[in-house]
Amino acid sequence: MPSAAAPNGVASSEYDLMLKLAQHLDRHMIFPLLEFNAGQLVDDESGEVRDEAKAREITQAKYSLLKKTNMTDYVANLYCELEGLQEPPAEFADKKQKVFSQLQKYEQETSKIIELLERDDVVNNLRSDKVANLEYLKREHEVTMDMVNALFDLGNLQYSCGNYADASEMLYRFRVLSTDNDKVAYATWGRLACEILTMNWESAMEELQKVRETIDSKLSQNPLAQLQHRTALTHWALFPLFNFEKAREPILELFFNAGFINSIQANCPWILRYLVVAVITNRGRAKNLGVHQKQMKDIVRIVKQEAYEYQDPVTRFVHALCIDFDFEEAQRQLVLAEEVLRSDFFLLAHADDFVDSARHLIFESYCKIHARISLTDLSARLGLDADAAEKWIVNLIRDTRLDAKIDYKEGTVVMNHPPSSVYQQVIEKTKGGFFRTQVLSAAVAK
Repeated sequence: MPSAAAPNGVASSEYDLMLKLAQHLDRHMIFPLLEFNAGQLVDDESGEVRDEAKAREITQAKYSLLKKTNMTDYVANLYCELEGLQEPPAEFADKKQKVFSQLQKYEQETSKIIELLERDDVVNNLRSDKVANLEYLKREHEVTMDMVNALFDLGNLQYSCGNYADASEMLYRFRVLSTDNDKVAYATWGRLACEILTMNWESAMEELQKVRETIDSKLSQNPLAQLQHRTALTHWALFPLFNFEKAREPILELFFNAGFINSIQANCPWILRYLVVAVITNRGRAKNLGVHQKQMKDIVRIVKQEAYEYQDPVTRFVHALCIDFDFEEAQRQLVLAEEVLRSDFFLLAHADDFVDSARHLIFESYCKIHARISLTDLSARLGLDADAAEKWIVNLIRDTRLDAKIDYKEGTVVMNHPPSSVYQQVIEKTKGGFFRTQVLSAAVAK
């Protein structure tokens, strides 16, 4: 699949993760990424396509992606666009008729059970025991297992047609009644996909949690399947992570879970780009400062560990600032990182937020090792002109109540580093020592 160039052409194809992401996404989820790439080729001012050849490649990719689905009208339009036809060949009309016939067949087979599930008197008699529910429906309303399975088939067909809301409803009804664990797990993945594609984020988070529970419990005896499913869920979770504010902390908690962070490191280290951006931009949002600080330490450690396996300007920014303490390199990487973010489907809307949060990190790190800082020097570190840097620092000092002041006469920022007593330093160094000793003693005792 083609990669879209960034508006300024700096973010090269080596930083485009489209192919890596697509390996772990459902084909319907890949489509929005292709649409985004196509949009990147359109000039904002004139509305003209900058690269006709790449635009055609993306159209071809869309056609190849969706031709196996039942989105017949849209696929037919893509074919006409590629071949320069006014009317699609008859085969598309034939396929559309077959799909329509299938829909009618499944709708007839499910009409009775759907009607029953919409009746209050029936729903009120259902319990958490699926076997008992099926016995009740079979005894009182002559519902068969074939009717239940038809809900699953109809949901799959609706999904293939792009009717995601209807598909979600069918898969939900199927899951309420079915005792087939494999199909129920498949239906849960299907519902998660539907909720993501309809941008119903609250429901998507509920389904994501159900999928996680299934992976942790049902696949506990199959490490390879667990790894594959965790990898897929990690990629699917990127959609709510960067589109739904309330998803930020629970998904970060998911990613830093031992099983998932190990899967990321082993199977998809490119997810570190998204993890770094999520953690850094969460600095002002996190409800628990201690948790955020731990996540920041963890991400620095993981970036260092995986540097041989995966690097891009985002991870190199963290490496330069937090590991090498190379402020000049951090600033260079931040400029590149901003352009990478602006060419990334998931991160475009967070580019400004990331840059601002990254400047806070640079400022904090720089202030920790200096008592007096030249405004000219600091503006260069932050990648801002002198006036913008001064305004930015004034706002930062006011908003965060930082113990610092600007000496306009000398053109410097003066940091007040209160001296730390030797007693406090000893306390900080030995904090947690007793607990670690207990853990070591218990380990030796085993």
